[in-house]
Parts: sequence; C-alpha cells; structure tokens
Amino acid sequence: MTTIYNRELSWLQFNDRVLQEARDPTVPLVQRLRFLGIFSNNQDEFIRVRVANIIRLAELKSKKPIRMTGGYTPAELLPLIDGCLGESRELFRQTWDATRTELETHGIRLVDETGLSEEQLAFCRTYFANVISIRLVPLLLRKSVEIPFLGDGKIYLAVKMTSGASSRYALLQMPVSEACPRFVVLPSAPGRTDVIFLDDIVRLFLDDIFFMFPHDTISAHTFKIVRDATLPLDDDVSKSLSEKMFQGLSKREHGRPVRLVYDETMPPDVLETIARKLGIRRPQRLQPGGRYHQMRDLMRFPRVNPALEEPRSTALLHPRIDPRESVLGVIRNGDVMLFYPYHTFNHFIDLLREAAVDPRVQSIHITLYRTAEHSKVIHALLSAAQNGKSVTAMVELKARFDEEQNIDNTDLLQQGGVKVVHSEEELKVHAKLLLIERREGNSLRGYVYVGTGNFNEDTARIYGDIGLLTADEAVVEDARKVFDFLQNTHKHPTYKKLLVAPYFMRRQIETIIDEEIRNARRGKPAWIHAKFNSLTDERMVRKFYEASRAGVEVRLLVRGACCLQAGVEGLSENIEVRSIVDKYLEHARVIIAACGGKPRSWIMSADAMTRNLERRVEVGVPIRDRAIHATLEGYFAIQWADNTKARRIAPPYHNDYVPRPDDAPAHRSQSELYDYFENLHHESPENSPV
Repeated sequence: MTTIYNRELSWLQFNDRVLQEARDPTVPLVQRLRFLGIFSNNQDEFIRVRVANIIRLAELKSKKPIRMTGGYTPAELLPLIDGCLGESRELFRQTWDATRTELETHGIRLVDETGLSEEQLAFCRTYFANVISIRLVPLLLRKSVEIPFLGDGKIYLAVKMTSGASSRYALLQMPVSEACPRFVVLPSAPGRTDVIFLDDIVRLFLDDIFFMFPHDTISAHTFKIVRDATLPLDDDVSKSLSEKMFQGLSKREHGRPVRLVYDETMPPDVLETIARKLGIRRPQRLQPGGRYHQMRDLMRFPRVNPALEEPRSTALLHPRIDPRESVLGVIRNGDVMLFYPYHTFNHFIDLLREAAVDPRVQSIHITLYRTAEHSKVIHALLSAAQNGKSVTAMVELKARFDEEQNIDNTDLLQQGGVKVVHSEEELKVHAKLLLIERREGNSLRGYVYVGTGNFNEDTARIYGDIGLLTADEAVVEDARKVFDFLQNTHKHPTYKKLLVAPYFMRRQIETIIDEEIRNARRGKPAWIHAKFNSLTDERMVRKFYEASRAGVEVRLLVRGACCLQAGVEGLSENIEVRSIVDKYLEHARVIIAACGGKPRSWIMSADAMTRNLERRVEVGVPIRDRAIHATLEGYFAIQWADNTKARRIAPPYHNDYVPRPDDAPAHRSQSELYDYFENLHHESPENSPV
C-alpha cells in the first residue's frame, strides 16, 4: 500500500461529505437544497480544474511516466475519477428526487410547464414577456455554419423543430442573473408555494420564440458545457500582467470542452449535432443527466419558508471592542483575536474606516485576494486615499475565478489614488495581511492584522476564519518587510516573528514538528493539534509520519483533501484525522504544539499544500498572548469533540461519522462555538481571553 493517498480521490470524498449534508434529515430541508447546490458547484470546478489538468497530462508524450500523488499515472487515474463522479452523480440524483418529494409534504412544489393553473399560466406569460424574452437570443444551428461560441457554465436549451421529415435545430441560452433568477415563485393556492425553473417557463413559449419557422412539433432539452479553466497567459514582456490577465480570461472562456452534460432524453440527432460542432469526439466527455443542469443555482433557492432554513445567528461583538470607541486604541492596549463568523466582520471594517479619517494615520498597506462584490473594504481604502493617506494594495489578479473582479478592483483603486501592486506571474499572493502606520510622538507606530481568511464581508458570515490584531513591534517590523518584499521580490528578508512563504514557512513548520519529535524521544509532553483546509504536500505528510513513529500524538482537522493515511500500523498509529462539514465552511489554519509542556500556537493563511508553501506568499503569526492562546486551545478542543458533523478520515475512506457512545451527549462544534464565544463575552473585558 502506498503511504500517500491520491489528492483527487481524497477531494472527491470531501465533496461526498458535502452530499452527506444534503442527505442528512437533521439538516433543515431548504438548507439541504443549498448543499446540493454547493456539491454541484464543487463538482463542476473540480472537472474544470483538476480533471482538465489530468487530461492534459495524459495526452503529453513523455519518455518518463508522469506520476500523480498515490503513484497513479494520469491515464490510470482518469477512470478511477470517472467512476467516483458517476457514483456521486447517481447519489445526487436520488437525493434531489427525495428532497423534492419531501418539499411537497411542506407545501413546496417544484412544478414544470405542464399542469399549471390558468392563473399561473397568465403569470408566466407576463413574466416571460417582461423579464425573460428581452434577454433571450435564439441561435440557429446550420450545417454549413460553425456553432456560435457557447460559454462555460451556462445553461442552454437545444431546440428541435420538425416539419414532416425535416428537422431544424436552434439554441437558447438561459439568461440567469440577479434580475432573472433561475427559480421563480408562482401564484399558489393557500398553504402552498409553487416554484418553477426558468428553463420551464421558456419551454412554455417555444412556439412564440420560433413562430417564424413552420413546424409540426417543437421540443427543448437542457445541456451545459464544462470547459478547461486553465488561464493561458502569453509571454509578451511589453504587456502588463493586468493586460495579460484580461486577455487570458477571454481565452479561458474559449477553453476546450472537458464535459458536455446533457438531458438523457435529448434526441440522438440533436446530441450528435451539438457534439460534432463542439469538436467533442470522445464518448467519455459526454455525460448524460437529468432534465435540469447547472444545479449550483440551488444555492440561491428562494427563501420560501424560514422554518425550513438554518437559523441565522447574530454575529457577536468582541467584548473588548466598543463600536463607539477607537479600535486602534484597543489594539494599542493588547492583542485581539477575532473568530468568524461568530464575531462580526464589522470590527475590521470599522478599523479601516477609523484609519481612513484619523489625521495621525500616515499609511495603509493591505493584501487583497478575494473581496465582496460591493466591497466595504475597497470603499474604506478609497476613503483613506481621499483623506490624504498613503494607501498601497497588493491585489492578486490570479485568484482563480475572481480574476475579473480583481481587475475591476484594480481600476477602481487606481482611479481613487491608491497605489496598486500586482504579484509576479509565477508567484501568487495569498497572505491576509494589513499594516496601518500611525504617527505617535516622534515615531511611527504600526498596527497589524494577520488572518486566515479573505478581507471579504460576505464570506466572513459563512466561513470559519481567525484574525489577529496586534501592535507587537516585532510583528509590525516583519509586516513592513513583507510589504517591501511584495514590491521588491528580489529581496528575501529574514523575519523575527512571522511565518512567511515561500522561502521560510515550510522550514518553520518543520521546526515546530521536529521539536515535538525531540521532546517525545526525551519523554516530555509531545503533541500537535493542527487544522488545515487541505493536507496534500508529500514532504509535510512524511514529516507527520516521522512524528507519529517517534510517539508524537497528532490530531488533524482537515476539511478537504488529505493525502495522509491515518492509523496505519508502523506508520501513523498516533495520527487521527477528522473533517467537519457543517453550516459554515471551515477555513481557518491553526497549529498548536505542546512545546515541552508550555504549549504554543500559530494561525496562518497557508494550507499544507506544495503550492502554498513553495509558490505563494503566505503569512502566519505566533500567538504571544496566553489568554488568546487558551481561547484558541478551547476552540480546537470544541471542534475535536464534535460527534455530530465530524467524520474520521482514514482507510478505507467511507466518510464514517465520529462514533458517539449511546450514553454520550451530542456535540455539534459550530453551534457550541457560538455559545463558547458568547459566554466568554459575559466576562469582564479586562479578563476576556479573546
């Protein structure tokens, strides 16, 4: 047995954990629909990125066989992936059907174009005329004409019109947008809510759309294309990275099809016509499915019954931060740690807004990876620049699927007087770092935020992340060095406190593990508790194996892909890996180590992945405040005790839930963490450990 588990297969098992949430009867019903949407979105991105890459590797002509994690060649791995994808699709279909049936017991019906009442038909006609038809562009398919460009991730109807023995084909792209949502709530009988897909309203009026073409019958069948998401950048040195990214985005949209997903009832001649015009010749790239595709739209299913949704908790105020007082003043008096989504992200926004208007603040430096669509962070930075501050933003253009947003952010910030810096093409800046410099007396005092998650007020409501606010002089000096490096990448400074990738973080983490190995061999307390999104770096996996063999107890919380095989005799008996999938997306990265009986802890932006440690700028920070460290230990302990949403990740990889003895109470960590922080807040601010 290989000691390294395959990354792609492990990731697929993670997505199956998402599907488990959609099948869990204890999850509110409409929330289960949203998990189906998350699963579908994840699956599409996996095909666009990972499967597309493996296909490219399989097609390479190489004398030496290419080996993926786990020892597979790309050609060997592809059928295994296809098998897993097929099993998941079938389970998705069963879950979708069962959920629809259960929705009906609560008076929510997903209806199609057949069997609508007269009132509903009249509503659909008006809705089609006023909302849909003005956004529809029918495209005829002619034998002698190339197929028009069909975008990735769009929903299309393939229309077939027959007149006698002849047939005519056309395409309709569903104009899904905020103004034209995928799901439409219909006028309904008392005590009932009928919801219809946008696709089915369009089917109702096919005759109206194609009235100019005589036909005896007309039908429409859904399909979508999943394209290779690789972003091609040319090597023209005369172009800026922004120009290359903009052109690359256009090329990505025209990436080759990896999958054609189609309604399995689509007539063979229609499927053959579309596949031929798209240049899809391999049968394995054709994927039959149900009547509806692009099911990620279930994430935006209308809120028709709050009782069937996950209750929303109000984000807590940090006990040391009064919204009417200076956040900088609070940080000046001691470190503060924020835990999202339990704490409000408004504290961070308030910090930026305060810095924007404080006459003593001289400069602001920040890294931006993913921001909200209408970002309060961006607005605060613009306000700071307009107030005469020196504002520098490192905007990462290469944040996958957020490239266009970040190009727009670049333009907006530059127009507002902000200095925008972009990373080199080979280096992605994934750090979550803020530095504010304020004139205090005869010197500049720095204030730093180091986080595990993006400066994004939208995701901060649903992602479990951590951020440290500090005025520690050594951390401030290190932060200055990081921002200097980002603008002068030929410099490789050393750091006193911060863990910084790509040049130092790996060695720093290995040093932490090595210390535990030495302590275990000396008979001292030796353990490591760590949390990552993914653990796929082989060198890091082998370092954990070394720790296990030395007798170090290793507890790992890994939400996504994990190439480490836990609990294997002679290799990893002392390692246990768990994964929590629940209402919030677990996103924080944490390391806590025994350190010979005086435990220490760190938070960081990096996962234990080769790309994060070697090809990205990442930043982590040690926790110096003992009370905050104790809170972080409590945070991890609560998550480790989860016996409701935690799964054990070990061979044979069945996503088994952590067992709960019959007489043991249920523990759901995300609910208990809210109570944990709320109870801490009832203590006096002076003694608060957060």
